[in-house]
Amino acid sequence: MLTEDGYAGRRIFDLAGSIAGLVLLTPLLAMLAVLIKIDSRGPVFYKGPRLGRYGTSFHMWKFRTMVPDAEKKGLQGTPDGDPRVTTIGKWLRRYKLDELPQLINVLRGEMSLVGPRPEVAFYFEYYTEAERRAILSVRPGMTDYGSLQFHDEGKLLAGSSDPVRTYLEQIRDEKVKAQLKYIREQSLLVDVNLIFSTFWTVLASRLLDDGILLSSWRK
Repeated sequence: MLTEDGYAGRRIFDLAGSIAGLVLLTPLLAMLAVLIKIDSRGPVFYKGPRLGRYGTSFHMWKFRTMVPDAEKKGLQGTPDGDPRVTTIGKWLRRYKLDELPQLINVLRGEMSLVGPRPEVAFYFEYYTEAERRAILSVRPGMTDYGSLQFHDEGKLLAGSSDPVRTYLEQIRDEKVKAQLKYIREQSLLVDVNLIFSTFWTVLASRLLDDGILLSSWRK
């Protein structure tokens, strides 16, 4: 049954998932926070301004992966190899561990576990009115079809002299199509499947790239 939240029980699902995630991941989150502080000066968390449901502004929580005041030292978008990224930040971004604090946003009701990734207001200037209306009608999420399809977005932007232009020309249209597909198909079953698919896709692809999974198979 469709509701204001997309389907019945979504908020309960989000609350249960975010609370369970924060509790179970507390040791990992604490360890990552310590590593970030040891690696470079600056805060543990980065709280980036994003547009949420109905265009409401909120701050999306992430582990800080870049040098302080990175926004003043470069453009929007962060391709692989960006010199603003810290040593530990490269590893956090590679395995998407920098995204885990967004469980706090889910707990607060600013995001859902699954939904279109939240964007900065700047990018919405390039959306059509229909796209903007549809995407801002739901809570943004930690993952969706678009996130799964472009889980290696940083690699796609690597080497570009203008990451924003590259994103708009090569990624934006397909990502928006995937986001709109999720909005049409959203359900509890779809959400559960996307969460597990994202976890497996990110983990398996990185381990294969690093030769870790391959070497274990050879054994």
